[in-house]
Amino acid sequence: MGNQGKATHGSVSTLACALAAALTLYALPAIHDQARAASNDNNVEWNGLFHDQGPLYDNHVEPTAAQAVTLTLRTFKGDISSANIKYYDSADGAFHWVAMSWSANDATGNFDFWKGTIPASASKKYYRFQINDGSATAWLNAAGTTSAEPSSGDFFILPGFTTPAWMKNGVMYQIFPDRFYNGDAGNDVGNGQYTYAGCATEKHAWGSSVVANVSGCNTAVFFGGDLAGIDQKLGYIKNTVGADIVYLNPVFLSPSNHKYDTEDYMTVDPAFGSNATLQTLSADLHSTANGPKGYLVLDGVFNHTGDTHKWFDRYNWWTGLTGAYESQSSPTYGYYTFQSWPNTYSAFFGFSSMPKLDYGASGSAVRNAIYGGTGSVVQTWLKSPYSIDGWRLDAAQYLDAGGGNGSDTANHQIMAELRSAVKSVNANADILGEFWGNAGPWTAGGDQWDGAMNYDGFTQPVSEWITGRDYGGNAASIPVSQFDSWLHGTRANYPTNVQQAMSNFLSSHDISRFGNRAGGDIWKTYLALFFQMTYVGTPTIYYGDEYGMQGGADPDNRRTFDWSVGTATNSAVALTKKLVAIRNAYPALRTGSFMTLLTNDTSKLYAYGRFDASNRIAVALNNDSVTHTVTVPVWQLSMTNGSTVTELISGTHYTVQNGQISVAVNGHYGAILAQ
Repeated sequence: MGNQGKATHGSVSTLACALAAALTLYALPAIHDQARAASNDNNVEWNGLFHDQGPLYDNHVEPTAAQAVTLTLRTFKGDISSANIKYYDSADGAFHWVAMSWSANDATGNFDFWKGTIPASASKKYYRFQINDGSATAWLNAAGTTSAEPSSGDFFILPGFTTPAWMKNGVMYQIFPDRFYNGDAGNDVGNGQYTYAGCATEKHAWGSSVVANVSGCNTAVFFGGDLAGIDQKLGYIKNTVGADIVYLNPVFLSPSNHKYDTEDYMTVDPAFGSNATLQTLSADLHSTANGPKGYLVLDGVFNHTGDTHKWFDRYNWWTGLTGAYESQSSPTYGYYTFQSWPNTYSAFFGFSSMPKLDYGASGSAVRNAIYGGTGSVVQTWLKSPYSIDGWRLDAAQYLDAGGGNGSDTANHQIMAELRSAVKSVNANADILGEFWGNAGPWTAGGDQWDGAMNYDGFTQPVSEWITGRDYGGNAASIPVSQFDSWLHGTRANYPTNVQQAMSNFLSSHDISRFGNRAGGDIWKTYLALFFQMTYVGTPTIYYGDEYGMQGGADPDNRRTFDWSVGTATNSAVALTKKLVAIRNAYPALRTGSFMTLLTNDTSKLYAYGRFDASNRIAVALNNDSVTHTVTVPVWQLSMTNGSTVTELISGTHYTVQNGQISVAVNGHYGAILAQ
């Protein structure tokens, strides 16, 4: 535990300001008087300390090599005697010190701001603060505040590393193409149209069961959703929901409904349309004629191919060339790793239908075919006429040389080369990696991914806090204080511009539906939407989550979209649209600072601030089943007494009194208080 805050004047009780040793703020008690006494008394008041890399505290979150970085630290007024920045510079492998100087007070008079500048250079740097009050010292870094100097969890400075602004500022909509909308019945897969791996295709009626009539053949079930259908529903995506980024599960030629067993990376599957259909969808998404300019992200399945791919050709489907399974003399034999040709080979999780690609050494044929060459898969779809805006990398940590399972030197080399290839075509293209844990090894260096699928830092903790279940549907409940600590700890894993480009989703095609975990309680979806649209990262809506779609584990999580429910009049869809509009209206909700304001385990209440130079916003969430009055300590956001705050959902105005705002929040709902 850290040291305790000093008692303040009047009726104020002692501030509880202990911090978890390496994580985050505990709940702040109610403050009933705005005056706060602080003095040089050999005691650093932790409760007044704040820094993150929001625009008020870091003048260059994405600096060039020529830009010095000026950092701001907040303390209670008159509390400390000195402060220093201690930073590690990768250029010389040494630590350096920068003395900070007092700069200003905040509008309330409660806080001092101290500033210091780290000189410009091209090297990567990592920093923490040393804060002194006479003989007492506290340390602050991204992981939290401690009395002893931390050895990890520092803030990042990565000159020259940027993540796409459109991803940081956008809202993404994920679509499993076969299940969204059937726009062209002429390309539907019919019953028994073909047989793959012993399963004949099954055409199911829209809205019917996703389970195959033949046991073990669920991947052979088709409903008719396609790219033309997505194109026809762009008005719903852009205007009714408000999303401007579309992420599609795989669309390339494949015998399965999920398309993760690619047969040809250069051809759109005919069940979804054609290459021309994808070109049209991309152009219509980019257009502003049907709503705001949009962006298109495709799923890149580059760890493995399908066993029907012409490079492998297990079933002799291709003519005019010889695949690796057919002959050891095949020109693509080295694309795979055989332990005993032809039937024993490295495959994704042992699935023989998904043989792993062997990326070999830098410059290998596989690397050139996937991303290195100008005619490679990655570069082709980024270029005109398709002009997609980014790649989501499936099973990204497993890409490797020699049939291994990745997460090694070769994997990171491959990812760095892939980034260079992507950015050479479009510097603003996004690279979104799939990793279910701490994706820091791929993002913290500024040379691989722009962001990751945020299972660890969003999906799992949100599910456990709101639904009492993990994303697999198993019982797992956490109190709000643990929820807040989890969020703080996972944010600390990433540079700020990566945090802002992380994909924050409630459900995906790989886990049970949030609506299912919530037991069908639409109010829990409401609460989750409040958090999703006001938290750090890119809100990502898995089609149907905006109305609380049900669904258990795969394949049940891939049900068809219910167009009788997915309408502007649906309460959850309408709330989604309103929350997206609020997020779009306030940059503070996208790239502003994040500050914990309150956690209350007993009443299941959570409040936090998002703020920048233009706006201060307090979000109050109630995870209980009954209404609670939440007293939010907005003095921590420098909201002044007598100032007006507007609750953005209801339009109700509040006045700050004694540094606080009290607002009644319905069970499983939220309030967004802005000034």
